[in-house]
Amino acid sequence: MIHAPTIETPRLSIIAATEPILDAVLRGDRSLSVMLGAKVYHGWTEFGDSIFRFSRDMIQANPADILWWTYLPVLKKEKVLVGSCGYKGPPDKEGIVEIGYEIAQTYRNQGLATELAKGLIDFAFQHPAVKAVKAHTLAEINASGSVLQKCGMKKIAELFDPDDGEIWQWVVTKV
Repeated sequence: MIHAPTIETPRLSIIAATEPILDAVLRGDRSLSVMLGAKVYHGWTEFGDSIFRFSRDMIQANPADILWWTYLPVLKKEKVLVGSCGYKGPPDKEGIVEIGYEIAQTYRNQGLATELAKGLIDFAFQHPAVKAVKAHTLAEINASGSVLQKCGMKKIAELFDPDDGEIWQWVVTKV
């Protein structure tokens, strides 16, 4: 049984990736499966190890910020890891946090991305310091943009990212 902060949605337990969980991610799928008590299928993440190493480094540097980094969404009924998600750090001085997420190919088009994005947004807005949540997508009509729209986000800017090229910035503010 793992002890980690968890965001609960109707179908998902979105588990904060503690340092031991991140170590398990980096050791491999079998180790992560044992740690989570859930099935972990090859290909559950497309992000690669570097994002999980970065998250572990950030948590080691400031353990109090654990809520603002990586989470692992597990289907409650099936007990299977379906991707990864989280925040790109604690709220900035304007009270903005950024979310990111991925759903494994097998589990796409089932509403899970929308459910986990809503879970992340709702959780962020429970914290008084958070005034807005933002996200970025490629600058094209795609599934990620649709997910963000369903979560109440509005496209507010087109930006240039040195890694991804043209991107759209989305935001939703606390009501």
